[in-house]
Amino acid sequence: MQHDEVIWQVIRHNHCSFMAKITTGNFCRNPYNITGVCNRSSCPLANSRYATIRDHDGVFYLYMKTIERAHKPNELWERVKLPRNYEKALEIIDKHLMYWPKFLIHKTKQRLTKMTQMRIRMRKLALKTREKIMTTPRKEIKRESRREKKAETAAELDKSIEKELLERLNGGLYGDIHNILPNYFNKILDENELHAVSDEDDVEEPEIEYVQGYDDLEEEDDIEDFGGFAIDESLKNNDDAPEDEEDTVDRKRLKIRSEFARKVEEDEPRKSKKKARVLVEVENEDASERQRETF
Repeated sequence: MQHDEVIWQVIRHNHCSFMAKITTGNFCRNPYNITGVCNRSSCPLANSRYATIRDHDGVFYLYMKTIERAHKPNELWERVKLPRNYEKALEIIDKHLMYWPKFLIHKTKQRLTKMTQMRIRMRKLALKTREKIMTTPRKEIKRESRREKKAETAAELDKSIEKELLERLNGGLYGDIHNILPNYFNKILDENELHAVSDEDDVEEPEIEYVQGYDDLEEEDDIEDFGGFAIDESLKNNDDAPEDEEDTVDRKRLKIRSEFARKVEEDEPRKSKKKARVLVEVENEDASERQRETF
């Protein structure tokens, strides 16, 4: 049979695993303690009738213990969920602790008030943006730096070995028959192909293409009318040019006189375009021969 006074005498004077003795006093680490102080009225082990409030993920619950369930440890505490509204939670506490000691009712309401204020402060702090202090793992940084140095030295060693083996292979030290890994063999072939392509690009000359021009040129009557005048002016300019070619006796001067003629029938309208015939006379200085050509 449970006796509260005997349990308290054993806990207080002999040993309790939840007791924490410090210079300011004795405190209790039991999660069901309503005040956190180690004394006779607040000890959850030495009181067969006890009530407290606990928090589970932001939800408050009212825990109650009675002497009738002392023989059932798995059903020792009765739990009641409290609403978020502070006034409604106080009403539920008054309803369930109607005939309980006034000390427990007062301490239960006081604990509910403190936990509600704490929850409000936690929400405000969660909304504020604060700087987060992070520690630098020195051991991990040093370990990673050592690994990087080892990897760099190993890579340099592999490159030097590969370079030396390729020099020996190109020098003919291993003869004509030798085994090469497929990856390295394909790599060498690709490099040779790239060199060959670059040499061909350097040797190749630019291709010359001939394109036919004036395919869509249409002769108009206005051009034919003014073509003769333009050619005569060019000839005049050539005649008026100063004679600066006395030093080059071997060269020949060419004089071209062209005339365009067009026949128009007065009675019939012109339906087809006819090209004018050009009479060209070529006169040479050395020989008094004249050549006439008709275009």
